Amino acid sequence: MNYNHIHPTDVVALTTNQDLKKIGNKILNKERISFEDGVLLFEKGSLGFLGALANWVREERHGNKTYFNRNFHIEPTNICVFSCKFCSYSRLYAHKEEGWELTIDQMLDIVKKYDGQPVTEVHIVGGVHPKMNLQFFTELFKAIKAHRPDLHIKAFTPVELDYIFNKAKVSIEEGMKILHEAGHDSLPGGGAEIFHPDIRSKICADKVDAEGWLAIHKAAHQLGMHSNATLLYGHIEEYKHRIDHMDRLRRLQDETGGFNTFIPLKFRNQDNEMSYVPEVSIIEDMKMYAISRLYMDNFAHLKAYWPMLGRKNAQLTLNFGVDDLDGTIDDTTKIYSMAGSEEQNPALSTGQLVALIKQVKRDPVERDTLYNVVKDYSKEAFAEL
Repeated sequence: MNYNHIHPTDVVALTTNQDLKKIGNKILNKERISFEDGVLLFEKGSLGFLGALANWVREERHGNKTYFNRNFHIEPTNICVFSCKFCSYSRLYAHKEEGWELTIDQMLDIVKKYDGQPVTEVHIVGGVHPKMNLQFFTELFKAIKAHRPDLHIKAFTPVELDYIFNKAKVSIEEGMKILHEAGHDSLPGGGAEIFHPDIRSKICADKVDAEGWLAIHKAAHQLGMHSNATLLYGHIEEYKHRIDHMDRLRRLQDETGGFNTFIPLKFRNQDNEMSYVPEVSIIEDMKMYAISRLYMDNFAHLKAYWPMLGRKNAQLTLNFGVDDLDGTIDDTTKIYSMAGSEEQNPALSTGQLVALIKQVKRDPVERDTLYNVVKDYSKEAFAEL
């Protein structure tokens, strides 16, 4: 059955699977779907069925708007005390000669490169380096804010924060308060991987567990900080593990309301200990995005990282529930390229990103980190990519 250009009510009506029909009607009635519903959508839902419903939800919430921001990345180090089997980026501390570590002055120099440019966010994540402690990053944040007070600092996964707080012998709440007062504005979504212990113990056993990850985000939310959330899919997990992961996030969002966006991250098998695991197809990618949009009903936004998917596939996600393509990423961030992303030097100008969105008949809207509109580009002409 070809569901293209068919209204979702007709898509549901045409479905012969009665269980899918019930789930579809729940979605159309804006009712929450269950854990079992989510698993069944993965197992039985066709790409057309899922896409039609996810696109309907997306357009009910955001119309044709597709968000992006002007950001740049700082990666303090790729030296790390942890060994995640899926990671192509970090170098163990024992082999630190293969990595890099930046000083506060070097990172401040990166910030200064963007003086006079209308970037709104600096994204700071990297490896877990034993020398880069709570005092080090407190000084970094204060230096950035002293130089550019309006720049939003989105920094650190719970993997980094858990190590930093333990080393400093402070509680999660104390540590988050110290960093927040120094200028730490929000958290990215990384380090979540897969929450279920059966999978987490096999791919990243030595880093913060699901409960710790969620506790750090909860503490941030309680301080008025917002954050994002991710899921690493397409490796050794099963569908039930994906839904379990999303369900834990959905429950915390019910409690705090502090998450901005959900970001499914595709496992890439280049140069890591899981290179024997084949990558999933583009069909599986689109199913993941669509079901994320349907299940994560209390998350306002669904984001696709265009560097990891490639530009054409990122455009395709905009018909499967996605309303955000991240940012211009005006640098040569190594996390993407070393992981085997489709874009080896991931940078787009604002004009190029606007064009990318307009080519698939969506309306580009520049946002800040908290989704306040900076500029609506929907009525502006654009150049071809």
